[in-house]
Amino acid sequence: MPPGPDTLHELKALVRSMHPVVVVETLEEERVDDLVRAAAAELGLPHFTWTVTQGLQRRGAATATHGTADAAGLLRHLATLTVQGLFQLKDLAAHLDSPEVARALREAVQAMDRTRSTIVLSGVAVTLPPAAAHRAVPLRLHLPGRDELRAAMREALTALRARQPVDVTLEPDALDQVLDALSGLTLGQARQAIAWAVVHDGRLSLDDIPRLVTRKAETIQDSGLLEFFPPDANGVELGGFDRFKAWLARAQVGFSAEARRLALPAPRGVLVVGVQGCGKSLSAKVIAREWRQPLLKLDAGRLYDKYIGETEKNLRRALDVAEALAPSVLWIDEIEKGFATGGEHDGGVSRRLLGTFLTWLQERDRAVFVVATANDLSTVPPELLRKGRFDEIFFVDLPEAAERADIFGIHLRLRQQNDTAFDLPALSAAAEGFSGAEIEQAVVSALYQSLHERQPLTTALLTDELGATVPLSVSRREAIDAIRREGRARFVPVT
Repeated sequence: MPPGPDTLHELKALVRSMHPVVVVETLEEERVDDLVRAAAAELGLPHFTWTVTQGLQRRGAATATHGTADAAGLLRHLATLTVQGLFQLKDLAAHLDSPEVARALREAVQAMDRTRSTIVLSGVAVTLPPAAAHRAVPLRLHLPGRDELRAAMREALTALRARQPVDVTLEPDALDQVLDALSGLTLGQARQAIAWAVVHDGRLSLDDIPRLVTRKAETIQDSGLLEFFPPDANGVELGGFDRFKAWLARAQVGFSAEARRLALPAPRGVLVVGVQGCGKSLSAKVIAREWRQPLLKLDAGRLYDKYIGETEKNLRRALDVAEALAPSVLWIDEIEKGFATGGEHDGGVSRRLLGTFLTWLQERDRAVFVVATANDLSTVPPELLRKGRFDEIFFVDLPEAAERADIFGIHLRLRQQNDTAFDLPALSAAAEGFSGAEIEQAVVSALYQSLHERQPLTTALLTDELGATVPLSVSRREAIDAIRREGRARFVPVT
């Protein structure tokens, strides 16, 4: 299967510039095989592969080189070579705990300098000893593009047809939708998803797309880094936010063909700050629903790993998925908790994580719209507030009277209540100082009470529940007042 042209070009450039070690961290070994094979062919170099079970073998040769089955023997052999080539070593990092193997790797790298050869190290977690790490350069293997996914789909269908009849009824537009449903998956996952859809009824058609999207959601969420919300599964309503909604309608034009013809960049993202429970998280869901794009939620706390460097790799993997699904909406909830910069205590991990994110935020070229939310303005890194990081920074205040009435109506309708049977202005007045989340909880609690008393929900029951609740604006008055003063002075209100 042909590798992506950008990755192939990058590997060839690294080989031509005489980098002795290239590290590719991935689960997709077959893609690395195809990549190195293609680079060797285009550069006119011999291609060698090594595994601990097979030893070192030149591509096309019938047998492996004697004495290279173990890692130390392999590296000692590489140190004696005079031929220029590409040496693809699979899972070598698992053997580098031995001082003998680590020293042999250093000497093999020195031999690569003499022969102008390149070692390609591939595996899941490649950690090199310091003596060799400074000579290595990483090569990111992005998730497969549409051409690779199309080829994977053909392979899966060919394999299935060898076992059973398969009916494929896909017009060009439907084929594009299938590829959209597969984007964000590895090649192996894509083949499995296609096989799973076909085995269901012996055919692949437009009807299988919801099943493929569901399978993708499960696969992405199993990774533990992202939560996936398909466009069709997003039916939230947002009370108020009139200025925010008007901005979204204007920004959506940036994804149009007319905007591309005018060389206008697609919208990059918004930062939504403000009072807790007032709809910041719902704003991300509303954007994805209005724009008919998949929503990916990144919980920054899940990124952290006890091993050095793994946290930043987790972030890059999550961003790769978001780019593979583009156009998409990436929602980072409570961004200040994941990218707080107050800490020497974490060994600088938060600072490096923020640097990685800011670089991607500035340089990405895929249509990934970032929605970041924050509660505590005092801990939001100032680098995120700099003009140009986001298209706009919005402030969410406590809802006004009309917005509170809208919120009551939304939550009553959501729970099969006729909102016209309630005195919404009176409820709004009784809920002054309440956040949207507190209004929702009051509706839920009043419904529990009505079920307990076996009577319909009434305005009086709701009013009693509101009277028994102390909102955050009262219990934490000083903190909430400080957030409101700063937000009103610095940022664009959502209403």
